Amino acid sequence: MTIVSEQRTGEMFRRAEEHTAHNYHPLPVVIDHAEGAWMTDVDGRRHLDLLAGYSALNFGHGHPDLLRVAHEQLDRLTLTSRAFVHDRFASFTEALADLCGKDMVLPMNTGAEAVETAIKVARKWGYEVKGVRDGAARIIVASGNFHGRTTTIVGFSDDPDARDGFGPFTPGFVTVPYGDLAALEAAILADPASTVAVLVEPIQGEGGVIIPPAGYLRGVRELCTRHDVLFAADEIQAGLGRTGRTFACDHEDVVPDMYVLGKALGGGIVPVSAVVADRDVLGVLRPGQHGSTFGGNPLACAVGEEVVRLLATGVYQQRAAELGVLLHDRLAAMVGHGIVGFRTRGLWAGVDIDPNVGTGRAICERLLERGVLAKDTHGSTIRLAPPIVISADDLAWGLDQLAAVVAGS
Repeated sequence: MTIVSEQRTGEMFRRAEEHTAHNYHPLPVVIDHAEGAWMTDVDGRRHLDLLAGYSALNFGHGHPDLLRVAHEQLDRLTLTSRAFVHDRFASFTEALADLCGKDMVLPMNTGAEAVETAIKVARKWGYEVKGVRDGAARIIVASGNFHGRTTTIVGFSDDPDARDGFGPFTPGFVTVPYGDLAALEAAILADPASTVAVLVEPIQGEGGVIIPPAGYLRGVRELCTRHDVLFAADEIQAGLGRTGRTFACDHEDVVPDMYVLGKALGGGIVPVSAVVADRDVLGVLRPGQHGSTFGGNPLACAVGEEVVRLLATGVYQQRAAELGVLLHDRLAAMVGHGIVGFRTRGLWAGVDIDPNVGTGRAICERLLERGVLAKDTHGSTIRLAPPIVISADDLAWGLDQLAAVVAGS
């Protein structure tokens, strides 16, 4: 039996803080191993994971099917670069294209890479297909967005923490209020000939699980179709089962021109992202114009294909929808008892903490003391995104801890 010391967490946390750039403010916990919805720290304490790697762990920690294919692939082939074709590439891209109902897949690694890819593709499509004047392409984005951390992407963020100190920024982006179709149409009509895409999150995750008004996504689809503009849906956090449907756009029966995917596509094992679109969109790229050494590598394709297989059963989407009812009902009972509001879609919630109770960070620290892991955002909000494999009993227990914390128990 391994004997652990209560001092290990503090020691390892201090060492990490000393030798790491402070681009994160993690909770004071050091994880050693995990299974399903539970993580165990270096001092042997168990914690219920209600964050799931910002939806990267939709299928939980160490899902046996995902581990099996990863182990099998590790023993055989891990990297070829895209200079050659490997034997997992076709089956992964075929499976993902079929899941999305599209023709083509462009695999990358991180979510930010996928967003950058969508931006490049939209501009290229604008110049070659729509006939936009060279250098004049416009992409419309929404306020409160979070699409990644590259200099181009933070340039059209309105979050000062993400943006300030990193300019100058890439031109060509116009911001309109999220959920406002009239403002979106006005922005398109200001220069319809140069507008190539609308890039939006169907649900804004980092913003606090912000859900747009009913009909908004249908309206975006209609405006884009009417004005010959691509609709790029950033489903990196919202997609792949999290909301109770395969994609968040499915809740309004909307099909975008480009799906931007990541996080859960890698099964919590490797970073896997992709842009998925029809041939008339992705077909504008030619050799040498875009790429990635690790994009679509054999290990990524093996895991990604298994993720698609799991989603194709529909089991995880149904489970997220059913557990989402429990999540919603339990949070509703807390309104007026430590929380002032909340938003849920499937197994995903943004919870607004009563300022008299504490900040989001303080609530997460108190939850940590009770063996529950969650994450704050924008001061007074915490996000809950449990692994979809979590049991109803474990979810209820975790919500019991939240109720006790916000009630001041």
